[in-house]
Parts: sequence; structure tokens; C-alpha cells
Amino acid sequence: MHAAPGREDHPVITARQLAEADGILFGFPTRFGMMAAQMKAFFDSTGGLWQEQSLAGKPAGVFFATGTQGGGQETTALTAVTQLTHHGMLFVPVGYTHGAGMFAMDEVKGGSPYGAGTFASADGSRMPSDAELALAAHQGKYFAGIAQKLKAV
Repeated sequence: MHAAPGREDHPVITARQLAEADGILFGFPTRFGMMAAQMKAFFDSTGGLWQEQSLAGKPAGVFFATGTQGGGQETTALTAVTQLTHHGMLFVPVGYTHGAGMFAMDEVKGGSPYGAGTFASADGSRMPSDAELALAAHQGKYFAGIAQKLKAV
């Protein structure tokens, strides 16, 4: 499906390992305004976890990369929520908690209140900008704080 080959320095988990997590931030590329088919196939492999309710109550969030500015970062997040909902997971958006950086219009940048994002270019050659990386770091810290609070309950 024209995906780049896997890299040995990127760890790969199984669906079963999701049950061990206190919370999960799912990151994936978009394809025509939705998660890539490979990610959907991964979610499709979680049927046993769904049946056991192993992911119910776990916080989950999303971040993404699109090839173009019109690549569907928000629609990708919205369609991903259906996967989380079927598992009973708690969607944790970043919202506008990153402050003024969310409103700056001085540069092209990915991301939204649904999650951090980057525009990778159609050929994948564009690296995330400092603003995109700052939102991603904020989302990670924000999400971890929520997951920690939920675990303590």
C-alpha cells in the first residue's frame, strides 16, 4: 500500500500489550482523511481485548501526520474516536491547553485541539517544526498527568 518499510529502531507492539498500559497515545499517518489502513488493521486485531473489556476506562489520545495541509488531521481524529469508543476508552484531547501557541498564525503548523500533528509533505520529507514539536511535548505531558490522576482513582 506504498507504506515505507518498517524500521528496526522503531519498536512494534502487539495489540495484547495495549492492556498493560495505563493510557495510550496513538500516533498514525492519515490516508484520505482517516487513519491509514495499517492502523485500522491493528485496531481490527483488538477484538479479543474488546470482548474482555481490557481497554475500558483507559485514557487514550491521538496525534498524527498528514502529507498536506488539507490531509484531514481533524477528520482523522474524529474517525479514530469511534475505535476508542467501542473499547470504552476515555478520549483525552489536548484542547487549547497549550495556550497562545495554539492561536499563532505566523507559520504553517499541524495539530489541533484533538491532538498534535505535523505536515510531512506528500513524500514524507518535511520534518516537524519547533511549534509542532512543542505541541507534541505538551500533549504528552498533559496526557500523562491525566493518566496518572485516573490511575490513582
